[in-house]
Amino acid sequence: MRDHVVAVDVGTGSARAAVFDRAGLMLGKGEHPIIMNRPRENHAEHSSEDIWSAVCVAVRAARQASGVAASAVGAIGFDATCSLVVRDVDARPLTVSTGGETRFDTIVWLDHRALEEADFCTATKHPVLEYSGHFMSPEMEMPKLMWLKKNLPQSWAKAGYFFDLADFLTWKATGSIARSRCTLTAKWNYLAHHNPGWQSDFLERIGLSDLRERGHLPEETVPVGGSIGTLTPQAAEELGLDRECRVSSGMIDAFAGALGALGGYAGDPAGLERQLALIAGTSSCIIAFSQERKKSTGMWGPYYEAGFPNAWLVEAGQSATGALLDHIVRMHAAGGEPTAALHLRIVARIGELRAVEGDAFGERIHVLPDFHGNRSPLADPHAVGVISGLTLDSSFDGLCRLYWRTSVAIALGIRHILERMHEFGYVPDTLHVAGGHVKNAVLMELYSDVTGCKVIVPKMNEAVLLGTALAAAVASGLHKDLASAGAAMYPGGHERLPDLRKKTLYDRDYRRFLAMYRHRSELERME
Repeated sequence: MRDHVVAVDVGTGSARAAVFDRAGLMLGKGEHPIIMNRPRENHAEHSSEDIWSAVCVAVRAARQASGVAASAVGAIGFDATCSLVVRDVDARPLTVSTGGETRFDTIVWLDHRALEEADFCTATKHPVLEYSGHFMSPEMEMPKLMWLKKNLPQSWAKAGYFFDLADFLTWKATGSIARSRCTLTAKWNYLAHHNPGWQSDFLERIGLSDLRERGHLPEETVPVGGSIGTLTPQAAEELGLDRECRVSSGMIDAFAGALGALGGYAGDPAGLERQLALIAGTSSCIIAFSQERKKSTGMWGPYYEAGFPNAWLVEAGQSATGALLDHIVRMHAAGGEPTAALHLRIVARIGELRAVEGDAFGERIHVLPDFHGNRSPLADPHAVGVISGLTLDSSFDGLCRLYWRTSVAIALGIRHILERMHEFGYVPDTLHVAGGHVKNAVLMELYSDVTGCKVIVPKMNEAVLLGTALAAAVASGLHKDLASAGAAMYPGGHERLPDLRKKTLYDRDYRRFLAMYRHRSELERME
């Protein structure tokens, strides 16, 4: 009986896979690293063949760990970062690298080479931008494609396929060029609520009138939970599965995390609107759902049916959070390579120092965390970070103070986003946190105390994999729809309420946070 599914999550540094049963129990997991090429500042590249190879290793390891036979797997689902894969007319890798290496055919989500192109898109003020927060981010696919056409015309001339990474994986698995509603709506300026979804005048305005034909981009999309097809013989062999296994439509990784974190509310649209998914790792994404379209300036979306059916999704985020803490550790004289063990040591020492110094610990250090731009709510990819209050202290305790105050700044950034969302009519009061930050006691405390929200941590901290499993379970017929799958597979969570004794302290920090934004703006305007 095919009563299991496989979920695959391709992140920035690795491919992970897990086997789930129909109740959402994870039975086995596998992981394999992927290569990243950084040829110059703001450039980051993957090899899609390396990614597929890592996926196959991870899936085989997960199924071996689970003890589940291939014949018991009804479907496999893929989620991935919003990275751009480019293939030639014969579907072979085509370089996107200024270094010229053919194998690097994928522009990574965090790559910011297309800043000028993103600014050009924003300046058009085309109505399509109403569904991306009235601005274009260099992390989206259109600016990357514009950059490719302008800077690597030889690659553009040979191009035959353009894929969002999740859609590349479903194509590699099935041979189908069908695209996901989730990926195209969220990252390609496709309007799922319009007919047609592609806005040809926008593509012409930004110089990509030939995009759809050159990239094999279809008009119709497959919703989350829909089936793309079954595995090809080659893919089945490489993945260690069989040809009867179905493949569900791909998802953006953060959106899969939102399904996994909020799946238990899918059958209650009104209750769903009070929940927020915070998928926090290298960067952080905040995802909310609403029954009606709401304003979203400074956020991505609203996107129709990029997650749950008949629902609008809005995404806000911080481009560097875990990556920022890594950077602080790496740049400080008392830091070093930011391993998990070193982070734990810093967090433990912060606890000791706060127990002695109380609220005075690091109080004169103030940070703006925009070291990789401000995705939300300012929508400024050119924004830079600021640190105020440094001394000559280069000790380990000095690192701990800076780490603590950077963590406070990250949480204040979430509060800034939430306040803007409330202005637009969103009503969330509960944060469901998933991802790597769950392991960081400092951040988990601050997310609740700084925002004033109830925080829920899923009992199983694999929301992204679980969300992909939910979709695969629907695609395989294990559950009839996402609401049923969410009710059956959502694991529940542990609650943390904010410490109201800290409200005055963090209210003051927030006022200073906003003042720093004003001062940064004043400095940059000064002649």
